[in-house]
Amino acid sequence: MSCCTATGERPVAHDLAKRINAEDKRLINCKAVDVNQLMPLKYKWAWEHYNNGCANHWMPTEVPMQRDIELWKSNRLTPDERRVIMRNLGFFSTAESLVGNNIVLAIFKHVTNPECRQYLLRQAFEEAIHTHTFHYIVESLSLDQREIFNMYHEVNSIHEKDAFEMTLTEDLIDPNFNTESVEGIQKFLKNLVGFYVIMEGIFFYSGFVMILSFKRQNRMTGIGEQFEYIMRDESIHLNFGIDLINGIKEENPAAWTPALQQEITDMITRAVELEIAYAQDCLPRGILGLNANLFREYVQHIADRRFERIGLPARYGSKNPFPWLGETMDLQKEKNFFETRVTEYAKAGAGTLDW
Repeated sequence: MSCCTATGERPVAHDLAKRINAEDKRLINCKAVDVNQLMPLKYKWAWEHYNNGCANHWMPTEVPMQRDIELWKSNRLTPDERRVIMRNLGFFSTAESLVGNNIVLAIFKHVTNPECRQYLLRQAFEEAIHTHTFHYIVESLSLDQREIFNMYHEVNSIHEKDAFEMTLTEDLIDPNFNTESVEGIQKFLKNLVGFYVIMEGIFFYSGFVMILSFKRQNRMTGIGEQFEYIMRDESIHLNFGIDLINGIKEENPAAWTPALQQEITDMITRAVELEIAYAQDCLPRGILGLNANLFREYVQHIADRRFERIGLPARYGSKNPFPWLGETMDLQKEKNFFETRVTEYAKAGAGTLDW
């Protein structure tokens, strides 16, 4: 039987299926609507994060590395300074790919809202750019690629952080996993906390401080510029992840039990200790005005901020010893990569970003 009308025209879509309304959408476990129908939006915050990510688009190969190459080949960097740079390249080079794999293999399948999926696609591309960045840095400085990209196997302080995260991915890529039960939703929330709040919101931020401390002294400026852009990406990732976590909590209140809250508190507390151990490994002696004790304060301070944003009580009460880090979050200022000077501009189609 033909599906065409007597005039030869196919019936319009609303004759075949119910139109999708924004209120029909849910972040997870939404089976009543088509995950491919982006409009009408329900979660405008997801679309805003997507647009913010687009406004910060960049590529590592646009950043000149000549000054970094000259400094790296000179004798003007101490062994301790080189250690900090190498350790951070070793951690980030694998951590970014772990985040990307988690999005593609674990998170995307279970998020049933199309605007959130749109953002996740953007984020997955950004993780690929970040991994590309570390390849570009390693190649520019003529470093041993195997040494850098294999550090997560050989350096215990890096291995422990990565292993902590990989267990959270394993739970979700189990073929039998789903979010239809309270237990499944709880495991999903733990994964989101592990990658957005801990990996991107705690583990990455120590590295940002270490590398950007070089740039503040006008040293390793190429790597510093790239880390500035990565940090801006990660701040958007963090904000999206927290909105997603809080949205799932709101839509599934039965999953946010006192027992789960304690598990998540324990996860973040464990992550703080792993990050302090990493800082001690990177900084056995102080450099650039940095030392492991300052990083203990800093990691505890940002952990408190992460606790608060997902509705859990702060527990450390430490102050921020690096207030200057917030300067890099001003997206009204972008680098002119060819003149290496700051220029003010607004990208076409994107307004200024309010942090």
